[in-house]
Amino acid sequence: MRLAFLGTPEAAVPSLRALVDAGHHVELVITRPDRKRARGGQLSPSPVKVCALELGLPVRHRLSDLEYLDVERGVVVAYGRIIPADLLARIPMLNVHFSLLPRWRGAAPVERAILAGDEETGVSIMTLDADLDTGPVHLEKRVEVDEKSLSTLLDQLANVGAAALIEVLASPELLNNPIAQVGEATIAAKLNKEDFHLMPTLSAEQLLRIVRLGRAFMMVGGRRLLVESAERVAASDVPSGSIEVRDALVLLGALDGAIALDRVRPESGKSMNAIAWWNGSRLAHDTARWT
Repeated sequence: MRLAFLGTPEAAVPSLRALVDAGHHVELVITRPDRKRARGGQLSPSPVKVCALELGLPVRHRLSDLEYLDVERGVVVAYGRIIPADLLARIPMLNVHFSLLPRWRGAAPVERAILAGDEETGVSIMTLDADLDTGPVHLEKRVEVDEKSLSTLLDQLANVGAAALIEVLASPELLNNPIAQVGEATIAAKLNKEDFHLMPTLSAEQLLRIVRLGRAFMMVGGRRLLVESAERVAASDVPSGSIEVRDALVLLGALDGAIALDRVRPESGKSMNAIAWWNGSRLAHDTARWT
């Protein structure tokens, strides 16, 4: 099948590779423009662009480049922009969406599933329409969330989604008979910086969910401390907002108990285990607080 592919992050790469491996003709790849991704000001291409160039596929950055392209369908995986209705009218498009629709329509479905404590999530292969993730679904695959980190869960969903996409394209029955979404819709709004802020007013379980997103931070002595990993503990007598060390564990008092820090990274510092951070922090054992 002659296809256009629209995608940007690493999670879209497995689908692009799967299309090529399955023998589909990807006539053009559309991805977001190169941008600054690190210090130094140098521009870096998106993971999808890197993959496309490796595969020898043409790459462009503007949706208008699809205007006269002769393809049968488009495939969209985490492209990062809304596709205009007039373009969808000309090129029907499949979307690999990382949730069980209609739950978690929007920009951050995997993050929202983790934060909500969902037991399972999945992938929906849907037809794009002009509204936000409201199109009919061709195929759904379910995945257990367990206590996976965002990166682990997203990697799994990306590979499950790639396989599901190929299954739909190979089946006229699935491709031509999508089913309308049924159930209560929830919106997966994009996260902002404060969504990653660990606060003593949250439950221990909610704190651990935020840590699993990979960008969690807290404030200690007016400085930001990134929390890379943490774990459950049985201690229930650690006051909310306090920091205590017991049995070589650095404990944070939460709303309903405590969590133990595992690995942390001081602002502008290196990753280290929590007890090494504590020993170098010079915090008073009886008055240490976090916010």
